[in-house]
Order: sequence, then C-alpha cells, then structure tokens
Amino acid sequence: MWDGIYTEPLGSTAVSISNVRSDRKRGFWSVDSDSCIESHDVGTTERDSPLLQKLKKSPSAPAPFAAAYACNASRARLRKRHDVGVSNSRSTVAGAGWGCPSNGFEERVPERQRNHPFAWLSPMPLWRSRNDALVERFGDPTNAQRATWMRRLYGDEDPDLVVPFSDRDETRFLVVGDTGEGDASQWAVVPALERLAANHEFLFVASDVIYPAGGALEYRDKFFEPYATFPRPIFAVPGNHDWYDGLTGFMANLCDRTDVPEEVRRGPASRLGRALWHRPPAASSAEIAAIPGRAQRRALGAPQPGPYFAVDTGPVLLVGIDTGIGNVMDGRQAAWLRRVSAGSHKPKILITGKPLIVNGRQEPGRIEGGGIVDDIVRHPDHRYVAAIGGDIHNYQRYPVRVDGDRVIQYVVSGGGGAFMHGTHGIDRVALQGVDEGAFKCYPLRGDSLSLFSYAYTRKARRMPLLRRGVAPIAPDQAAAYMAERIGVPPAKADARRIVVTESTRRAARVLMDKRGPGLTGLLQPHFAEYLDWNTAPMFKHVLSVHATPTSIRIACVAATGCVGDAERDPEDEFAATLVDGSWVWT
Repeated sequence: MWDGIYTEPLGSTAVSISNVRSDRKRGFWSVDSDSCIESHDVGTTERDSPLLQKLKKSPSAPAPFAAAYACNASRARLRKRHDVGVSNSRSTVAGAGWGCPSNGFEERVPERQRNHPFAWLSPMPLWRSRNDALVERFGDPTNAQRATWMRRLYGDEDPDLVVPFSDRDETRFLVVGDTGEGDASQWAVVPALERLAANHEFLFVASDVIYPAGGALEYRDKFFEPYATFPRPIFAVPGNHDWYDGLTGFMANLCDRTDVPEEVRRGPASRLGRALWHRPPAASSAEIAAIPGRAQRRALGAPQPGPYFAVDTGPVLLVGIDTGIGNVMDGRQAAWLRRVSAGSHKPKILITGKPLIVNGRQEPGRIEGGGIVDDIVRHPDHRYVAAIGGDIHNYQRYPVRVDGDRVIQYVVSGGGGAFMHGTHGIDRVALQGVDEGAFKCYPLRGDSLSLFSYAYTRKARRMPLLRRGVAPIAPDQAAAYMAERIGVPPAKADARRIVVTESTRRAARVLMDKRGPGLTGLLQPHFAEYLDWNTAPMFKHVLSVHATPTSIRIACVAATGCVGDAERDPEDEFAATLVDGSWVWT
C-alpha cells in the first residue's frame, strides 16, 4: 500500500510523471518538484501509460510499477508504506510482498558473500557439480559409498538409528529445504527462523545443506554462520549436492566423523568416470574443528547417528532418508526403513532429499533390488501421515487419498535458501487421489510468473534480442493469466477484474517452461538458475509443525525478506485430528 493517491498495481488508474529517479537503499521513488500528475486508465488497455513505459525501461524499477504519488509545491515523492497487516499472497498483491520494504536481511550477509553472491551459471559451481551428470553416464556410486560410511559407523550391526529427542506429549519443530547458498537467498530465511525459535524445539533441513558440492570447510559460510542465532539443535538429511564430495562435509559437521574412508573418494567403477569425478577437497580434522561456530552448534545437541535416521519427538516419529544423487535407495537403508516404519505405532512424517510427488507427477523413489519407497509410506500399518521432500526450490502440497478416507500429505519444501524454481510451469494437477482443487503451492503460479518476468527483463536489459517481446508482467496480470491458463478463478482479489493484455501473453510465451522431444527452448533447463535474484520479495518459506497425541498441524510460513513477515498469515495451513484411531485431515 502506498501513501497519497492509491492505485492497485497496473489496476484502474496509474499516473504519468517525468524525471523519475530511484533511491533503492531507502526504498522510495521521487520526482522533480515541477512534475505534475496526469491520470491514465491502463487497467484494460494494450497501451501502458508513459510512466509505466519509463519505469519498465529502468533496470532498478520496483515491482509492481504502478504506484501513487504525493505532489506538493516543493517536491513530489512516491512514499512507500507497506501494509504489514495484509493476509498473505492468496489475498492481495500486497499480501505477497510486492513493493515491500526490506526487513534488512541483505545487510546481514557477510561482506565476502555480499560482494560475490552465489551464481549458478558461473563456470566454477557448474564444474564442481559435474558429478550429477557423470552418474548418468558412468553409474551412481553413492549407494556403495553410503554402505562404506555405515560400515565405518556400525560395522555389521543393524542399529535402530532413532534419536530419542523427547518423550513429552507435545512438540513443535521446523523444516526447511535446500538451504546452503550462503548469500542473500539463504539469509532471507534467517529472520523467520530467529522469530520462530522461541516456541520450536529444533530445525530439520531436508536436502542440499551445502551448495554447490558439499565440502567440510564450506559449512562456515553456509551453515554455522547463518544459523548462529538459531539456538536450537539442527538435524539434516543430505541432498544430491551434499554427495558430490562423497558426503565427507556432511559426515564431518553433522555426524562428527572426519575419518574419511578411502572408498568414498574414488567415484564410479569406470576409469574415465573416476578421472572426471569431483573429489572431496582436503580438510584436516584440526581445520574442521576450528570452523567458527562449530563448537557452539555442537553444544546444542549430540551428532546425528548417520545420513538416515529417525527422531522420536514424543507424539510423532520423524523418519529421515538419504536419497543420494540418483534417488535410488540401497538395500540396507530400505531394510532399516521397513523396520523403523513397522516398529512404532506413532504417526510418522517422512523427511526425504527427493519429494515423492513433485510438479504434478509421481517420483516414488526406487529401491535397489526392487520396490519403491512410496509403497512403504502408503502401507496402512506404517501410519505415515505426511512425506516432506526438498530438492525443488518452492512449496507444493498434494493431499493424496490413498485408500478409502485415508489421506497422506505429500509436500515439497525446498524454499529454504537457494534460488527459486518457478511454480508457473506446473500444469493443472490431475493425479490419482488428488486434483487441482486440493493442490497448493507457494509462490502462487501468478507471482512466480511475474517474478520471473521482472528478473528476466533485468538480466536481458543489455541484450536487446533476448528482451524483444518480453515486458515485465505485473502481479495481477500474471495472476489473471495463470488462472485462465489453468482453468481456475484467480485467488487474489486484485486479479479478478483484470483483462489479460496481449503483452502479457507474449511475455508468458517466452517465460513458460518448454516441453517436447528435443525442444531446448530459452535457457532450458537452467532458466531458474539464470534468473536467480537476491532482493525482496524472496518467496522463501519455513514449515512449522505442531503435534500432540491427537492432533497434527503443519503451516507454510512465508519468508519474503519484507517488513511485516511476522504479521502475515501462513501461506498454507492444514491439520489432522485422531478420530477413532485414524488421522483425518482438514
């Protein structure tokens, strides 16, 4: 919301001014004192007002472009006052954080990361992440490497690997996924974690603790320093990026094992595969022990028992599994998963590095030697109520009816600190047991499309050929376009009266995911990495879980990097109640 004459973004009335200049640090737009206000109706027309044309050409223009202006004899200033009392992104454009002032998270990023933010398409991160491509050609060694680690830890024993965290009748904990870029993307989530720490007992990281390729000493900037002000224990399951160093950094800093078996350094069986394989960077036990913040973190809780394990929280059993690089579970871990799933009558929540349902399709997780992980989750005797996975950097929820009235919540939770994967490429959901009406995502598809359009035009401002035909899509226009495309009413009130313009359609055709055999499209599949950004609104999130013996409540809490995040309603919230021995979700 803006002081002065108010107009909704690209809504019924905008204004035309001259000599616009920006002050990004203080967060307002101002104009010279001789500027005058001239109204134009741009809500349903193809032509933008002169002001919008001017702002669209500016690389630092805020979003949305339309605003209000206070004009007086000495100066006209566009003063931004974000309404922190708005509900969330499902209610209004302002509720999503568009046009918000930052809460200052950028200033907390250490100078070394602020001056050199993580860039996915730069040569070094891509080269260090090469193991992901190598496993497709030479085979995935992670199951053998994991078996080596587990023999080093436990020999031939089959321990239960259950952390007895609490025996109380109530628990609250947090879940985040895909955290470890170390730049503003990760630090944008820190204020939410600090705020929620007071009434939550621990944090669980689901996938990719460290980008781009693990590394024991990388934990200083991407784990210990960002979470130094989170005074609670932290557990984690590794993602594919944590395995690019043979899991050596993860094992050193989360399991307290610095004695690296020689077998995990070798890579695939192929001689060429081994020659190309990214090996763990050297780090001595003394160097690891001296990482700033490591000792303080260790004092908050004992090391976890391995890369897969369970946490007994009292009313709920959390079961964390390790999906390696290729999402194929080894036989020893699968046997453990079956044992721990059958061994407790408590309701269970699976935490996995790879989600079982994502982007409107099932990814059930293969098991070495036969079987799938999802069959274990869906077995009625195992009493799973939810399966939460990272890897994809946004929020998605699929409440799947698996048999009769039993529902399992399949959740993607990867918005904890890395670049954002768009949701606007998710087609209308039509899976067995769940349809579009029950599906939820964050950011909303329209906000995702709008943000990608702003990021794209900013990146392409010096490349006219790439920018041709693509203008920024305002949030209400994007919401209306995506609702039309999917075939549902717009969630936002702002978008319900909007007529989609031809310029929006042109831009969307460029920005939407490309599909088809042999079709590469614009920077596909690395479009999201190319359009990474580090300014509010960030559209990150944290999951808050509250459980008692008779109830479970899960909320998706937005971390936008905006002033007023604490006052926002959850982006999604769902609860289960124990009724006659069965968990019923509402």
